[in-house]
Amino acid sequence: MNILIYLVVAAVIGWIATMVMHDNSNLLLNIIIAVVGAFLAGYFLSPIFHVGTINSAFTIPTMLVTLLGAVILLAIVNMFQRGRAR
Repeated sequence: MNILIYLVVAAVIGWIATMVMHDNSNLLLNIIIAVVGAFLAGYFLSPIFHVGTINSAFTIPTMLVTLLGAVILLAIVNMFQRGRAR
C-alpha cells in the first residue's frame, strides 16, 4: 500500500513540476521525473536544507524539496533538449 501512495504523491509532485516548468508530459513521465528528482534532491539538496525527501517521509518540507529536485531535473533536461534541437 505504501508503494501506491508513493507513486500517487510522486505523480502529483511531477505534475506540479511540469506545470512550473511549462512542460507537457504524461503521467508516467511525471512519476519518473519526481522519483529521479527526489533522489537528486536527496543527494544535493537535503544536506543544504537539512530536510529529507519523499523517499524518507511524506511531510510538506520533504515534498517541497522533492519538488525542487524535480524542477531542477526538468530544467536540466530542457536545457539538453533545446541544445539538441538547434
